[in-house]
Amino acid sequence: MTGGLRSSSMTGAIPSPSAADAPFNTEFQRSYVAKGLAGEELAVFESEFVLDTGNQIARFRVMGNESELENEIATFQRRLLIYLSLFGFGMIAINAVAILYGLQPLRRVRAALAMVREGTAQRLDGRFPAEIEPLANETNALIENNRRIVERSRTQVGNLAHSLKTPLAVLLNEGRALGGAKGKLIAEQASSMQQQVEHYLQRARVAAQRDSVVYRTPVKTLVERLARVIGKLNPNTKLLVELPEDDIVFAGEREDLEEMLGNLLENAMKWARSKVSISVASLPESEGEPDSFEISIEDDGPGIPEDKARDALKRGRRLDESKPGTGLGLAIVTDLVNEYGGKLRLERGRLGGLKAVVQLRRIE
Repeated sequence: MTGGLRSSSMTGAIPSPSAADAPFNTEFQRSYVAKGLAGEELAVFESEFVLDTGNQIARFRVMGNESELENEIATFQRRLLIYLSLFGFGMIAINAVAILYGLQPLRRVRAALAMVREGTAQRLDGRFPAEIEPLANETNALIENNRRIVERSRTQVGNLAHSLKTPLAVLLNEGRALGGAKGKLIAEQASSMQQQVEHYLQRARVAAQRDSVVYRTPVKTLVERLARVIGKLNPNTKLLVELPEDDIVFAGEREDLEEMLGNLLENAMKWARSKVSISVASLPESEGEPDSFEISIEDDGPGIPEDKARDALKRGRRLDESKPGTGLGLAIVTDLVNEYGGKLRLERGRLGGLKAVVQLRRIE
């Protein structure tokens, strides 16, 4: 090769290494890196071709700025990373919106079930998608069936109460009319039967409605009204009432709460010397069951020894026969508290007498 041609953009000669430094391959091609006119690195691709039978050889060299090429590749990689990141975040956002939108009907079902559980609604109301509507319909059918079972149980309980009321009243009247020891015994036993029948009927009613729709009973107003009534019936005993500022809602029926507190207050008034205290307070989750509250009733009477506290909760057990009563009060409270999944404990109070603490579930 006796001469050479250059591109017009190449103003100077670029030296070519020897074949020993950069050998050709079997196809008479080689590549290497050379220094450019401004000191930049050039990627060079070189190839030789035989032009004719006279072994005339032409060598072609193609070169480019390797730094610019690397910069272009780096720029492309950055752009590609940005676009892929934006695409990825966009897909995540779209999927999140789709999931949230798709779960919205389930949230409505959950809110409707919460309203039914709290007693503010009787069924699942609202429009649901075709996929959720069968679930809502079956749930409403289950609620309605449960309500029919409860109503049927209440009807049977009422029928039983009416069927027993007249025979027991006849026995009670006959015992009183008979007079004497036998008459007194008959009257006492008939009265005891009336109380026990009423108790078990009430217990059956509570058991029937316990796992159905939750009832709501404001505690503050009930305690205030009950305290006024008990205070008028016992004018010689001072009644102290301590209530929270915010009202507490009991997850149960008003009559059942009145029965529990009425028995405990009557028991406290019966044994108190001069003072009875009742207090209501919410319990944090760390101290009691979730969403619970407690009512404490204590007196300044003699109290109950710790070894006899368990006996006091048994049906018909009376620790002091000199006081009037049937021994059913604390047992009735125990049964009602158990039916509602609560707790009852007896301990020594600050006033020196018995302190009865009832822990029950509350709802918002």
